[in-house]
Amino acid sequence: MAIDHSTISENGKPLTLSRNNHSQFFVWREFLWGAIAGAFGEGMMHPVDTIKTRMQSQAIFSGSKNQKSAMQMVRAVWATDGLAGLYRGIAPGVMGSLATGATYFGVIESTKNWMDETYPGVGGHWAHFLAGAIGDTLGSIIYVPCEVMKQRMQVQGSKKYWTSVLVKEGSQEKLGMPTYGYYPGMFQAGHSIWKEQGLRGLYAGYWSTLARDVPFAGLMVTFYEAFKTMSQYGRQGIFPNSDFHTNSTFEGLVLGGLAGGLSAYLTTPLDVIKTRLQVQGSTIRYTGWLDAVYKVWHAEGVKGMFRGGVPRIAWYVPASALTFMAVEFLRDHHKSTSISIEKKESSLQEAS
Repeated sequence: MAIDHSTISENGKPLTLSRNNHSQFFVWREFLWGAIAGAFGEGMMHPVDTIKTRMQSQAIFSGSKNQKSAMQMVRAVWATDGLAGLYRGIAPGVMGSLATGATYFGVIESTKNWMDETYPGVGGHWAHFLAGAIGDTLGSIIYVPCEVMKQRMQVQGSKKYWTSVLVKEGSQEKLGMPTYGYYPGMFQAGHSIWKEQGLRGLYAGYWSTLARDVPFAGLMVTFYEAFKTMSQYGRQGIFPNSDFHTNSTFEGLVLGGLAGGLSAYLTTPLDVIKTRLQVQGSTIRYTGWLDAVYKVWHAEGVKGMFRGGVPRIAWYVPASALTFMAVEFLRDHHKSTSISIEKKESSLQEAS
């Protein structure tokens, strides 16, 4: 006897057991968890991101010579602006991370499943790379304007400090320095950028952001899945006749941190170029992505291309670890829920 599982009732009440509905609910939960994890990571690690942004943009304000190291920059920011200086730009930072975290993890699972079904020949690491790249690209629509506001607020620090930077050693044009005014908050920043430069200003460095984030997102998912595979093979090799099992949430914490840190370091040069393009404002120092690459390489060499690499890694290791840990926890919960549903379906079929 054929049974329509969508109409099975229990005690007179409809009982929905559709796997499609459950899978759809799971994807929406990944959107939610990805958003929460992304915002949490940004909130916790924002001071590190501020140091990275200051390091990568300091050549615009002070030239390519005598640039500060990470620790020197920490001391400089603390001396001029204190704790508030380290948290400048946190509001647009959290807003952007909400969007990119939601789309990254909300899209990634459905994209991988779609590719497995539609293009079964494109599997393995390529599927993971493309899924991560698509998720991050969708998030960039909201993320990039937030990133522009965040980074300009980060380099400004306090109003007193920003004023001293603009008047130091003569006119602003001497080093091709930015000419935008001080932003008290996120909404003032957005309004000012829109008024002075329009949509183009809010999306400054958009393609350079994609040039950084698409490879980063793809590499991070690829490395993470590869590390998981290596971990599985390693357990089988070390404990061949044992039922030894590593908690997937803990595995997500460790392997996610490794994947995020490695991907962050490899894409640091792309991050430097993106930062320079987004903080330059209406005073054009770099005419485009290739021009920025050429000028940074010519003036600062390899060291300039990897400037801010240490704080970038320090940001992404814990942020990626916490994010993947949350996602693995969600996946475990999804599996246990799916098993209970399948058992209930089986018992209903037997009863019929």
